[in-house]
Parts: sequence; C-alpha cells; structure tokens
Amino acid sequence: MAAAREHFGSRLGFILAAAGSAVGIGNLVSFPVAATKSGGGAFLVVYAIFVFFVCLPVMMAELALGRKSDKDPVGAYRQMSGNSRMWHIPGWLALITPFMIAVFYLVVTVWVLGYLVEIVMGNLDQLTTEGYFTQFINSPLVFVFLVILMLMINGILALGVKDGIERAAKTLMPMLFVMLVLLVIFVLTRENAVLGVKYYLIPDFGKIDASVVSKAMAQAFFSLSLGMGIMITYGSYMKKHDSIPGSARAVAVTDTLVAFIAGLLILPSIFHFNPQIDPADLSDSSAGMIFLFLPKIFLALQDSVGYFGASAFAAVFFFLVLVAALTSLVSIIEVPLATLRDERGMERKKAIYTVGAVQFVLAIGCAVSFGMVDWFTNLTHIAGQGKSFFDLIELVFYDTILPLNGLLICLFVIYKWKRVNLDRELQDGDPTFAGSFSQKYVNFSLGTFIPLILFLVFVNTVALKFFGINLLDLI
Repeated sequence: MAAAREHFGSRLGFILAAAGSAVGIGNLVSFPVAATKSGGGAFLVVYAIFVFFVCLPVMMAELALGRKSDKDPVGAYRQMSGNSRMWHIPGWLALITPFMIAVFYLVVTVWVLGYLVEIVMGNLDQLTTEGYFTQFINSPLVFVFLVILMLMINGILALGVKDGIERAAKTLMPMLFVMLVLLVIFVLTRENAVLGVKYYLIPDFGKIDASVVSKAMAQAFFSLSLGMGIMITYGSYMKKHDSIPGSARAVAVTDTLVAFIAGLLILPSIFHFNPQIDPADLSDSSAGMIFLFLPKIFLALQDSVGYFGASAFAAVFFFLVLVAALTSLVSIIEVPLATLRDERGMERKKAIYTVGAVQFVLAIGCAVSFGMVDWFTNLTHIAGQGKSFFDLIELVFYDTILPLNGLLICLFVIYKWKRVNLDRELQDGDPTFAGSFSQKYVNFSLGTFIPLILFLVFVNTVALKFFGINLLDLI
C-alpha cells in the first residue's frame, strides 16, 4: 500500500522549495562567468528568452503531470500512459537521473563545506596556496564532511515535505537572497568594481554564435532543474487548485534573478582583484572558479578590509554556495524517496536510509576518483580522454540525459497524455489561462520546436562528449 501523499502547506512554500531546487552552484558561479565570456548583456537576453519561451512550458508540463497523477515520476508516467510499457522508460530515466546526479553533487558540496570550515578557522590564506585543493580532496577529511553533509540533508528530508523541505526553503532561500544582495552592495563599493559591471552587462552581440546560443539553452534548462523528475515530484506535492502557470513563472523569475545578482557579485570582485584581467581566461568550470580562483580574490580584499574582513566575506560567500547546494540536494534526493514511498509503500525514514546508504557508497567512489584509488581515477577513456568514476557519472547523467528527459516529457504530455488534458490541468487554479496567449503558446511550442531544440541539444551533446565531434562547428 502506498504511503499517504504529502503536500506543501502553501503556494509560497512550493515556490521557494522549487526555486531552492533550481538555485544551485551553477547559478552563483558558472552563470556569471558564462555570461561575461559569451557577450555579456547579449547572453543575458538570449538566456532569458530560453528561460521563458522554452524552459517555462517544459516546467509547466512537468508540474501538471505530477499534480494530476499525484505520483512520483515512475508512477506518473505509468498512470497517465494507461500502464503503457513503452512509457515506463522515461519514468525510470527521470528517477535514475536525479539519483545519480546527487552522487557527484554530494562530493562537490563536501568540498564547499570543507572550504567553509577552513575559512571560519582562519585559514583563508592556506586555500590559495599551490596544490591545496588537490591535497584537500584527497584527504580523509572528505569522508568526515560527507557524513556531516548527509546527516544535514537527511535530517531535513526526515521531517517531510511540509515540516522539512518547505520549512527549510522558507528559511534558507530568503537568507540566501538577503546575504547575496548585501555582498553585492559591499563589493560594488570596491575600487574597479564598475569594470566588472560593464563587462557583465554591456552587450557584445558579436560574440553570439551557435555555440553561445547552445550554451545559454543548456544553462537555462539545467538551472531550472528540468529533466530530473524534481518538478514532477514537487507537482505531486502541490495543492490541487494552486496556479501552475503562476507558480512556474515565479520559480523562473526567482532563479533568474538570483543568477543575475550573482553576476553583480562575481565579476566586480574579479576586477577589483585584477582590473587588467581578460574574462576569456576565466575557467568555465564551477569547481575551478570556486576552489582555485575565488579564494585568491577574497584574500586580495585584505588590502582594503583586512584579513579578518576578507575572511568574513569569503565565509559568507561559501555559506551561500553551501545553502544553494543544500537546497538543490534536498530536492534532488526527494525524487527517489518519493518513488520508494509511492511504488514500494516505504515509510519515509526507511526510504531515506535505503537511498542514503546506496548514495553514500557511490559518493565514496566519486570522492576517491581524484587520485586516492587508481581504478576509480582512471576508469575509462571516452573520445580520447581519460575519465574517472566521477567524470563518467557527470558526463552521462548531467550532461547527456537531461535534454533527453526534457524531450520525452514534451512528447508524452502532447502526444500521449494529449493537449486537452494538459490544458485542463493548467487551467485548474488559473481560469484566466484558458484562451490566453500563454495557453496557445504552451500548446504549440511543446508539440513543435521545443522538442526539436531538445533533440538537437541531445544529439550534439552525445556527438561532442562521446565522439569529440561538435556538430555546431558544421553550421
């Protein structure tokens, strides 16, 4: 017998929880750098277009499917397809994807937690020394921090949807936003900060090409937690007559706003550190920026605010990144928990123990993939490059499968579940949706160019990541 379905206590609680899922490490670091290196304000415009004209309809579809079925991704596809075996596959992909993404995301968050602890202990200067990062990620401390992190996450999840996920989101998300704004106000008063603002906001349309458009699309899709089963699961926790279109827009706006504001923190900080820097030299990797580059920027602040002030600034930033990672992980791990509860009738705590035990073992495999254990470090070769166990999980489940999952949800809701049923669910709680431009656009886009875009992204990702061929170069 399936466990009783939990629900969010309020629409605000849902919006903050879903936004917490969407706001992650990438929003605070990789988005600002990607924007700066890809046309500044021009990239921001392209990104916003993808968020509201491509990703938003997909989010509405996922939420509608979840709320109508009142199920996890596996149960939702099975129930709404009339138990069609062919449509079981997307459900299982939407389950396995977040489960595996959580594994490598846990390891990165462990590094964030470890750096935060070192900064609080007064060791900011040590983080900037040559080889510290490699030394840290291969130290036994990683496993201690992994245990602490999983206790924190599972503690929130054990309290349930309303008392755990929703309450944590109502506390952590406003805290993240307020602290981020305060940091931005502070950094904008620093010398040369305006140079970073100019690089970030002034459009350079000459840099916009097929590759940049693809990058903006991928950033938008991944940023909003689409294709991971999260929005299907959270949709099943929504109240029956809350507005899905209105809630989805609020989540998209919140996520985009946080990412935009983060750019007003990162780039001015970089230019205060080095006004002569070429943004093209910045790392595309979130990990590279967070653990190798940003500590040097924070330490450089000691010239104007002293070592204690620089450490405080760095501590607040790493705390923000930790909060963003925690809210994302809580949402990601809730997907397999919901499946075990719905499909196997497990108690929430038993489901947490089951999922946590497996993920802990896999996370250890990822953690030792950087030199501790040779087999995990040199697991395989793909497209002529060596791949560790960590690399392989990220490549398959983060880079590759997400656009495929998005493609499948579009095809399912339009051609299997049918437009009329999607319309009916989107109008429940939002009668103004009927006959509106939004309704016509969602119906048209989900059945035509959005799945085409996602298909092309998926094919190009497979060609590039597995065969070293970028199809965009042929355009």
